[in-house]
Amino acid sequence: MITTLRVRIKDRERQKAFAAYFTGKMIGLGITVLAIWAITWYFSTKAGAAMIGQTTPALKTDDIINPLNTTWVLVTAFLVFFMQAGFMFLEAGFARTREVSNIMISCIADTCLCAILFWAFGFAFMFGTGNKFIGHEFFFLHGAPTTYGSSGVAFLAFFLFQYAFADTCSTITTGAMVGRTAFGGDLLYSVAVSGFIYPILGHWVWGPDGWLATMKTPFHDFAGSTVVHSIGGFISLAGAIALGPRIGRKFKRDGGGMPPGHDMTIAAIGGVILWFGWYGFNPGSTLSAMDFQGIGRVAANTTLAASAAGLVAMFFVYPRSHKWDTGISINGFLAGLVAITCPCYWVSPFGAICIGAVAGVVVVLGVDLLEHLRIDDPIGAWPVHGLCGVWGTLSLGLFATGQYGLPGPTGADASTAFKGLFYGGGFHQLQFQIYGSVVICAATFAIALVMMFGLKALGILRISPEHELEGLDIVEHGAPAYHPEYAYMGYSPIPSGKSPGVAAPRGTGSPTISVGE
Repeated sequence: MITTLRVRIKDRERQKAFAAYFTGKMIGLGITVLAIWAITWYFSTKAGAAMIGQTTPALKTDDIINPLNTTWVLVTAFLVFFMQAGFMFLEAGFARTREVSNIMISCIADTCLCAILFWAFGFAFMFGTGNKFIGHEFFFLHGAPTTYGSSGVAFLAFFLFQYAFADTCSTITTGAMVGRTAFGGDLLYSVAVSGFIYPILGHWVWGPDGWLATMKTPFHDFAGSTVVHSIGGFISLAGAIALGPRIGRKFKRDGGGMPPGHDMTIAAIGGVILWFGWYGFNPGSTLSAMDFQGIGRVAANTTLAASAAGLVAMFFVYPRSHKWDTGISINGFLAGLVAITCPCYWVSPFGAICIGAVAGVVVVLGVDLLEHLRIDDPIGAWPVHGLCGVWGTLSLGLFATGQYGLPGPTGADASTAFKGLFYGGGFHQLQFQIYGSVVICAATFAIALVMMFGLKALGILRISPEHELEGLDIVEHGAPAYHPEYAYMGYSPIPSGKSPGVAAPRGTGSPTISVGE
């Protein structure tokens, strides 16, 4: 083979043919390269771009996804979502045994409804551009860009994160309405909260053109003391007022007091799960894993505020009964978490401890106020979320250090920093925090009262007295949460005509039910 190749290379005719063939190929390749360069140059000019309707570069800033920030937002979204388990445990532990199944399915239904509603129009109302009061783009997530704004976070990751927040607000509402709310009424008000009230009022603060966010001095709420917790807390207060107290509920001014929860074990576990989920709630609101200082500061402030609030609440109530109250200690650290949610990015660790300590007192006074007004809030939803949400919002105007501005994809923008009253900023920021909090809470409470009393007038908000005594778990869901297998087999509801609270004849399987169970 090698010998043949040598002979052919020396052949003059073959040499001429190869030279002609190679030259033609090179000329053709050169012409192709020149054509590609000419086409690229032409369409990069204004005239060429006009021919194909291209007036902007093919790659926009909003198309650039930051994988680190997107992963961070997704992980924190999962943490916030896990708070649903905390709410389920907390509410079940503070409630009576006869309504535990109802609490479980209410939280599950709220979570499922919120996902569909937020996908369909809730997200559009809240985060779509529109006007100062409501957004009107991204319905059913149509027309969504690659990232949300200039955050570098993938659009659907941001959607999931915000859905978890919306779900939290909806679940807060159930806390003050435990034990006497018909499941149909629960579904209806959940649709209103997740689909309309939360996203529309939230747009005022967090929307791209919300009117409270675009004032000359903007109202600030970093992670939702107002947007999530005050809205949820004041809706729950309206629900508790419309429903009235549970049958047999005796208030402190009448010689009674808050009935104890049936299981402090699961209540305490639920509270700690919520604390754990808050590490997604607050640090995740930076929307940036690259804001290293911001994440660390927020997480530390969250921890310190919760710890201070839990201790202060525990010691604050001890002189009353000379007992170390587990329930108030749980709601104490939750109050600190709610309060620090608004200012956590802009305050110092010392400021966080002060904010939490005050929250520990505020939550106890809130419970006292509800007892005095004879409003039945079995879980303490309004004192924890509503009242401490207000305190946390106002505390920003007191404790903002002036060192940190608005968070961005890589860190805080120091040029937008602001100071609170205690750091030399006077009343400037505080007055706008008061204004924004009053507006959101008043609007929420008014709308919620109309909604709850409307549902009550239709007869679908509260179950009948007979069914309440029998228990929501049996009447609404067909089975109790706790039952030995042998006792449940052959179970039948209380026979018609029998009064609740009377033991059924032996063999019917119907239990004896008392008001205080």
